[in-house]
Amino acid sequence: MLLFATTFSDILNYNLFSLGETSITPLRILYLILLTYGLFLVSGMFKNLLVGRILGQTSMPRGTRQAIGTVTRYIVLLIGFIVILQTVGIDLTALTLIGGAVGIGIGFGLQNIASNFISGLIILFERPIQVGDRIEANKVTGEVMAIGPRSTRIRTNDNVTIIIPNSKLVAENVVNWSYKNDMSRVRIPVTVDLESDIDKVKQLLIDAANENPDVESEPAPKVNMIKFDSAGIELELLVWSKERFHRPGALKSDLNYSIFEKFRSNKILVPTPDADAGTRTENSDLYLPEAETGEITKS
Repeated sequence: MLLFATTFSDILNYNLFSLGETSITPLRILYLILLTYGLFLVSGMFKNLLVGRILGQTSMPRGTRQAIGTVTRYIVLLIGFIVILQTVGIDLTALTLIGGAVGIGIGFGLQNIASNFISGLIILFERPIQVGDRIEANKVTGEVMAIGPRSTRIRTNDNVTIIIPNSKLVAENVVNWSYKNDMSRVRIPVTVDLESDIDKVKQLLIDAANENPDVESEPAPKVNMIKFDSAGIELELLVWSKERFHRPGALKSDLNYSIFEKFRSNKILVPTPDADAGTRTENSDLYLPEAETGEITKS
């Protein structure tokens, strides 16, 4: 047993290689791994405590709290790793040569990782986007769930998580619907026949917007005329919403249902591809004009 213990001790203290005046042994490597693992656990717990309990008591926005927590964790990791190296007995001055080699490696083989990490720091400090924001980036639309050192996680309305490299968010155009504002404007295009009472149509659109509980009263709903030609009059209903901020498609659907019912009950004319024939589309209750006589027909 004593021989086994001696052999095991010799294995743990076997000099694998030297780093300056420091002997690198399996025992030191084991200490380094365990302490580093513990450092990541402690830093993560400290970040959650800082963001959830300490900063959570303030009126600070969620994205700002997350940014402060992430940057603080990076600082804790940096300081903690330096302390661990000294505790294990590794001379930091001996790492100068390795640091130079790592720098060359980053310059050639790890360009993307270094670029994404630096981009992540830029996002955290500059805060063009924050956790909780709704953004459009790289043909993806969704809510920012987390900003990590390499990538940012975005959750779409389909509950699908998309991972986008941080460098994409810095180098390319990003639409941030939440930037310094929690309210967004939704556009509803509508086309009616040239013979329609435009004032009545405008009022019906405004009524449809005002009757929807998710539409803000200030700024008030507005109707713009885009253009008019032989195909009809193109209008656009503009509304503002906070409640459906992360689901604009659902708000558009609700408004379209309401507009359709109001148009049908008020016999508002809507152009269709076969309007020249003076007929209406099959199973449609919307009235169409007779092309030659100007009379209104219906079945």
